[in-house]
Amino acid sequence: MTVPGEKPLADQQAELRQVLGTALGMAQEHLEQNGGFLPFGVTLAHDGELRLVMVTPPEPGPDGEFDTEAMMEDVLELLRQGREGYTAVAFASDVHLPERGSDGIHGAAEHAGGGVMAAVVPYELTAEGYVFGALEADGHEAAVFTA
Repeated sequence: MTVPGEKPLADQQAELRQVLGTALGMAQEHLEQNGGFLPFGVTLAHDGELRLVMVTPPEPGPDGEFDTEAMMEDVLELLRQGREGYTAVAFASDVHLPERGSDGIHGAAEHAGGGVMAAVVPYELTAEGYVFGALEADGHEAAVFTA
């Protein structure tokens, strides 16, 4: 049963899959084309339009690496600031998976109605290019649509 003005759970789940799938797909594409990607977000506006949310990377540290954790916090803050205009959001980042000895794409999605969904796609770089493992469900607590 739904409350008037709220979307049915099946619709919320479909919108979560849409934004999460878009974020994971874009991350895979950037990885294959550029050899990497920086944290970013995807929004689903109330009008159904998907939009990309990115932040300008800071200067690399002495080791030549970007502070991707700080960048993800900046992406999340932008998503929080605009959340009144979104039905759902997703965000993706490149992560290390020590238990697998590989890297992965982590994506999480949140719905304005309260649903969350997250997944990891392990990957390896081989002589033939990137090989992506099966999508694995992951845990996530709301970071954008919080009370």
